[in-house]
Amino acid sequence: MKNSDFNPADQIQDLQYFGEFGGVNPSISDSSTYTFLSAKTMFDTFEGNAEGCYLYSRHSSPSNLYLDRALAAMEGTASANVAASGMGAITPTLLQLCGNGDHIVSSRTIYGGTYAFLKNFAPRLGVKTSFVDITKLDVVEAAINQHTKVLYCETVSNPLLEVADITSLSKLAKKHNLTLVVDNTFSPLSVSPIKLGADIVIHSLTKYINGSSDTVGGVVCASQEFINDLKNVNSGASMLLGPTMDSMRSASVMKNLRTLHLRMKQHSYNAAYLAEKFEKDGLKTVYPGLKSHPSHQLYSTMINPEFGYGGMMTVDVGSLDKANALMELMQEKNLGYLAVSLGFYKTLFSAPGSSTSSEIPAEEQKEMGLSDGLIRFSIGLDNDIERTYQMMKKCMIELGVL
Repeated sequence: MKNSDFNPADQIQDLQYFGEFGGVNPSISDSSTYTFLSAKTMFDTFEGNAEGCYLYSRHSSPSNLYLDRALAAMEGTASANVAASGMGAITPTLLQLCGNGDHIVSSRTIYGGTYAFLKNFAPRLGVKTSFVDITKLDVVEAAINQHTKVLYCETVSNPLLEVADITSLSKLAKKHNLTLVVDNTFSPLSVSPIKLGADIVIHSLTKYINGSSDTVGGVVCASQEFINDLKNVNSGASMLLGPTMDSMRSASVMKNLRTLHLRMKQHSYNAAYLAEKFEKDGLKTVYPGLKSHPSHQLYSTMINPEFGYGGMMTVDVGSLDKANALMELMQEKNLGYLAVSLGFYKTLFSAPGSSTSSEIPAEEQKEMGLSDGLIRFSIGLDNDIERTYQMMKKCMIELGVL
């Protein structure tokens, strides 16, 4: 990684928060509203001129601010704002940056919910989107017009695992005076988009960062100015749309964040192991850590090698019937769960064409290379990954996949 002096895991470790009574965990602010000793202080807080004072938890709360600071430190931004879901981070960000008549250039392979927002909902507000192959910079630039305000992508795309060249996209964004927004959900710690030139980084906290599939959340990491705009009481999209994270959930994510560096190393190790084995077995396997991945060399220059190439991989077994049968059998054998989402300690698998990417029309799925037989794997934290491989291989042989 070019920025060798910046280790995102160290940034988290170096934070020190004491609880109200000296606890090693920050105290949880279990309150929706806060009292004032004077009316003037309440007025000043409404105006944003009373630092350290809290008014109402939709504005901010101590628990949310603890997590904000930790995630900003992890991504190397001046500030951050947590939200009640990943979409609760994505949609206010784009609506803060764009209004009636504006235009977005987006990667064509993105999370289905984001795609649906850009394709179906944003046009109702006068915001149009061009979906492009983000790996082809000439195509990206050709889609930019005089109304374009935002360049949007995922570091590693959902579900096809295409890699965005963030450094080159940043140069394009600067050339055309655009804001580069990057969803880094698939690659926390592995990639630091801000250090590669991104302006805003978004995560679904639901996934790797929380890691226990018990909490839905999101975060926007950006400049102090942009976060202030998002939270402005008169014009802030996050403030006025209200996707506020609950304080109890913030505290839960904060605790799990401390082990993210350990978990990401194991997720990456296990995924790389399985991907190499499956590819040698002749399966159509896509994983950024494989030399066969078209962006392997590029991604190798982007990542912090300590945290590997991530825990996401895909295998194409040829048909939806085979994919469903294999996933059901693997679940029966306790190799993981047939479930959406990712980042859990158990392996999760789904056929994205009929689940997490189902919002994308069939003809567009075909055009982008999303086949019926594609299985998306979020590889878990299995202790003996060779044992897992042998069990998965046995399932594949039984069903004629191998």
